[in-house]
Amino acid sequence: MKLITFTKKGIYCPQGKFYIDPWRPVDLAVITHGHADHARWGMKKYLCHHYTKPILYQRIGMDIECQGVEYGETIILNGVKVSLHPAGHIIGSAQVRLEYKGYVTVISGDYKVQEDGLSTPFELVKCNEFVTESTFGLPIYNWLEVPDLNKKLQTWVLKNKENSKTSVFIGYSLGKAQRIMKAVEGLGKIYVHYSIGKLNEAFESVGISLPDYKTADFRENAKEVQHEIVIVPPALLDSSIIRKIPDAATAICSGWMQVRGARRWRSADAGFAMSDHADWKGLLQAIKATEAEIVHVTHGQTEIFSKYLNEIGIKADVVQTQFGEDEEEAEKEIIENPEP
Repeated sequence: MKLITFTKKGIYCPQGKFYIDPWRPVDLAVITHGHADHARWGMKKYLCHHYTKPILYQRIGMDIECQGVEYGETIILNGVKVSLHPAGHIIGSAQVRLEYKGYVTVISGDYKVQEDGLSTPFELVKCNEFVTESTFGLPIYNWLEVPDLNKKLQTWVLKNKENSKTSVFIGYSLGKAQRIMKAVEGLGKIYVHYSIGKLNEAFESVGISLPDYKTADFRENAKEVQHEIVIVPPALLDSSIIRKIPDAATAICSGWMQVRGARRWRSADAGFAMSDHADWKGLLQAIKATEAEIVHVTHGQTEIFSKYLNEIGIKADVVQTQFGEDEEEAEKEIIENPEP
């Protein structure tokens, strides 16, 4: 049985007559999470986890038709049982489980198996067919345990305070920024860029509790953030806004920092390998545990990763999608090619 097909519009379930994370306008889109490569404008109706609903309103528009559901809640779409299960990627991220006549397909979206203390932890869902990402699907990518990574961020902030420096973290507005806030909570006042503040407000509107923070306009009054903690998106790397922050010490938070030495950080003073995607071990752990008969690899290190899966006895193939043009990929581009 085939429950999904890969079309020019996106991943399609013909029995249920809906798409998962489509990249072209369709009637019904089941959305795994709020990053721009998975949640796009132009759908007649959206279905997502209720934590993701305000993110879609914020990023796509308040006039969209959007239904929010809980994790584990089953809805029937034209005879197909559909449920969302935690993906651990960011707050509200979900794997999409489809079941029809006893056959189960799971579309992972983006995911990580590490618990970050903020997102609902990844839930293993056994299935016949599994669709996986492979953003960091190479053996060189192995993340520190979250408490150990957080300790590194905390130590850096405390060192900066000793040296009368302002700790400026560079991380994506949706997912990474909230993790940084959680990691450095209690070490000083936290100031965030407007783009981060708006997404924080969206999460808070559905009851998500975040550390105390203030949205700052660094162009108007950068002095107030001096010697405190600042979080900005990667687009501001090497920008005039960062240069206005007094006594700034900058740190890039990205999975790509795993393999990039200090000379590749350009003007940044530090780099931390923080990612909201599964690392090599995490990908293999999740895929093996699903016990899927076939695995489709959609984006990232697709050729190498699918080849390895086949070599260890897991049937896998590569499918072409328009995923992967997300925050982490854009982050890689900005880090390697910052504006002058």
